Amino acid sequence: MAYDFSKARWFRVLRNALLAVDSWIDSTFYSLGVESAEFWRDYSSFMERFHARGATRVAADLACEALTLGVFGGLVMVALAQPAFRLTAARDWLKQSDLAITFQDRYGKEVGRRGILHDDAVPLDEYPDYVIHAVLATEDRRFYDHWGVDPIGLLRALTVNARASGVVQGGSTLTQQLAKNLFLSNERTLTRKINEAFLAFWLESHLTKKQILRLYLDRAYMGGGTFGIQAAAQFYFGRSIKDVTLAQAAMLAGLFKAPTKFAPHVNLPAARARANEVLNNMVVAGYLQQNQVADAQRHPASPIDRGPLGAAPDWYLDWAFNEVKALADAGKLGKDRVLTVRAALDSGLQQKAEDTIDQMLRENGPSSNAHQAAAIVLEHDGAVRALVGGRDYAVSQFNRVTDAYRQPGSSFKPYVYLTALMSGKFTPETEVVDAPICLGNWCPRNYGGKYFGRLPLWEALAHSLNTVAVRLSIAIGDGDARRGRKRIIATARRLGVTAPLPDTQSLPLGADEVKPLDQATAYTAFANGGKRVTPYAALEIYNSRGELVFTHDRDGEKPVQVVDPSYIDELVSMMREVVLRGTGRRAQLPGIEVAGKTGTTNDYKDAWFCGYTGNFVGVVWYGNDDGDPMNKVTGGSLPAGTWHDIMEYAHAGVDLKPLRGAPIEAAQTPATARATDIGSGPIVKLHEQLSHKSSEALGTIENLMKSSRDIHGARETPHLHYAQAETAGAPRRLTPVVDLR
Repeated sequence: MAYDFSKARWFRVLRNALLAVDSWIDSTFYSLGVESAEFWRDYSSFMERFHARGATRVAADLACEALTLGVFGGLVMVALAQPAFRLTAARDWLKQSDLAITFQDRYGKEVGRRGILHDDAVPLDEYPDYVIHAVLATEDRRFYDHWGVDPIGLLRALTVNARASGVVQGGSTLTQQLAKNLFLSNERTLTRKINEAFLAFWLESHLTKKQILRLYLDRAYMGGGTFGIQAAAQFYFGRSIKDVTLAQAAMLAGLFKAPTKFAPHVNLPAARARANEVLNNMVVAGYLQQNQVADAQRHPASPIDRGPLGAAPDWYLDWAFNEVKALADAGKLGKDRVLTVRAALDSGLQQKAEDTIDQMLRENGPSSNAHQAAAIVLEHDGAVRALVGGRDYAVSQFNRVTDAYRQPGSSFKPYVYLTALMSGKFTPETEVVDAPICLGNWCPRNYGGKYFGRLPLWEALAHSLNTVAVRLSIAIGDGDARRGRKRIIATARRLGVTAPLPDTQSLPLGADEVKPLDQATAYTAFANGGKRVTPYAALEIYNSRGELVFTHDRDGEKPVQVVDPSYIDELVSMMREVVLRGTGRRAQLPGIEVAGKTGTTNDYKDAWFCGYTGNFVGVVWYGNDDGDPMNKVTGGSLPAGTWHDIMEYAHAGVDLKPLRGAPIEAAQTPATARATDIGSGPIVKLHEQLSHKSSEALGTIENLMKSSRDIHGARETPHLHYAQAETAGAPRRLTPVVDLR
């Protein structure tokens, strides 16, 4: 008989409890629904008050979108501001440029100044009003009204420039210019302009307008090697800024735009014309009336006669100042901030280098579409005798020797050949074979697409053969091109090349960018027997009391032996032939032994000559800042010619020293030539009496024989075949990079 749970007491209790729970749930959800409906009605009634229609709704929507974009834009601005604000992290940022340095050349002649001298600075309150007004009327009329960046002034400048179809006014505020002087370089990039704007905001929030104006007047470059308007007044007019006339104040205010171009001791007519513009600006700005400037316009200022002063070697001094500043920051010069530096600069050679580049560009620039050039000359221990960072310092202060990264083209190949010599597999007389090669889908070709058979290694370098350099990179890596390129990069690093040098297939042909200073450093190691040097300017440094606090012989970095001199001697003997018989013949100096290498990059965007003698090392580069191709300018043309003219002057009156390495003719003996098996068969040396056509025929026959072996299954070692683009006596021509026509 089944048990009836419904009659059990506990069952009835459980059922009643479950019914109560169900009832509670139902009532709760019902109550929530009623209350939610009431809340929604109340909320809707309340929000109805804010309902906008027509123009009000459009304005509300626009405000909402603006708020959204503002928040997003703010986040972007914060991200962009980080690099700028990191520049202000140092607690002594105001003292970073407080060195006062007087530079002398190697013979003790004063050539310029850099830094700031606070000791004799005149308080801003003692400046005549018209000095301040002249600066503000010309540089930043709304200085006291903006917060670091002036949108109104920028719009006005854009309008004026558009009407003039050129750059007539600048949009940078005085605060932005100070930010550049304190924290940034003169490089014309978007990044610099962004950092400049944020730093201007930062300066406005940390300094008063008076402090900003004072710093600007004290730290701006004013030409003649002077920094600050007080130093400029003393230099140009022989008086304190407190005592300058209105005409002199206008001329000083005109220097801020282009101090070298408008320096009165260099170009007095241009300085006076600029001063007249400043006087007109003062009238337009409302600082003076026309009758008040009339006398200054009729009687313009004249600088004091300082004798036959040449233009300051500004690029050299900029670089030298950074070197001395690094020594001071490292604590090597004591606590004195007023210094006199005797530099390795040869003023005559510096002027010759500047004049030669200017003349070459004036005569050949228009037809060649070449608008920039740079040059540097060093001694074998790294002492820099001359440095030209560009065509015109007044137009662009960017130093293309120390800061520009450009493709070196075939001037990079000596690093490849030196690595091959160091591998122990090659000597200058090792014969190589001309044949096409492909690395994957990349198939470099010689200039003109011709191949001429076997030839010695030195001749391959002399005529700048592309396929030889690529095949050498494979041979250096024991059949692995990547391993070979790593060893080439290691060699370049060992010699002093600091550029990134990414590992690319075209690296052996000079496709990776380097700085001219890198090339000069590495080539100095070729000239001095394999010692890596650190280029330097300062020979001696004295403090304000005349005490010698630094001498390079005692305190400077010493050259370090990084390559066995025997390999360097072999390389030098090969690089002689580049000048004697190859692509660099225009660099020959009568009676002086020269070694070097030309370089020309793809589409003629860069052209180089890097060379050296027993006395000096020189590097010359030609190109355009925007990367625009030149008109068939090769390293053997303008660069080699410029190098020749500069070096001919450098060697006048000096004791000539012999170049390292024996000439190739003296080294051509069976005992010294290591015959490396670079093909699948025996080496057949091409004798000098064979004609070019005979060499070409032999090369063609060998290629056919190799093709036959490949068909029958013979394995061909890829790193054992080389190529020639031109032979001795053929017209001089260079190999472009990357495209490898």
